[in-house]
Amino acid sequence: MKKLIHLFDNNRAWAAQIRERDPEFFLKLSRQQSPEYLWIGCSDSRVPANEIVGLLPGELFVHRNVANVVAHADLNCLSVLQFAVDALKVKHVIVCGHYGCGGIRAALRKERLGLIDNWLRYIQDVHSKHEQVFRAIAEEDDRCDRLCELNVIEQVLNVCQTSIVQDAWLREQNLTIHGWIYGLRNGHLRDLHCSFSQQDEISGGYQEALAELLQPKENLE
Repeated sequence: MKKLIHLFDNNRAWAAQIRERDPEFFLKLSRQQSPEYLWIGCSDSRVPANEIVGLLPGELFVHRNVANVVAHADLNCLSVLQFAVDALKVKHVIVCGHYGCGGIRAALRKERLGLIDNWLRYIQDVHSKHEQVFRAIAEEDDRCDRLCELNVIEQVLNVCQTSIVQDAWLREQNLTIHGWIYGLRNGHLRDLHCSFSQQDEISGGYQEALAELLQPKENLE
């Protein structure tokens, strides 16, 4: 039986590098976690949350699933969100998608892949909601990029509409929801300008984010 020894070797080397910089790092980390950020991202192995924002273990609370969906029936995601907001008191929730997302492309093509088809239905709903936008886009890659972006904006809206975030805002907790997207080709994050810190920002801010997104832009990745 193969035991993946090389991964244990990598772990020891990584831990040694951390201790070299800060001998007390793991001791301090084991005592508590106090991140300011919750990251809701895609499960894609090419999008390592901590690394692309340059944060160490303990600085970013993370939830990942296929195509960074926030579904109101997903108790896993909602449990993470509640713990982050109510217990850890994070100040920022970041929904981060990425260009070239396989789940987004599969949803766009309406591929039949099995159980995951039910999950990708959430993405197809986003596509249907913005169907008029996609009629004007000829190339599949461009349609996929646009769906990646629109999906982030819609998932930000879903986060804002949860009772968890609504209750936090009602008690005037300092909490902002953000929508970002990551470019696999250059490693850069892009702000989609859909950040909300209170209920009355959502309606106008959502429309402004959509309007800005649909303006012609170059070099999105």
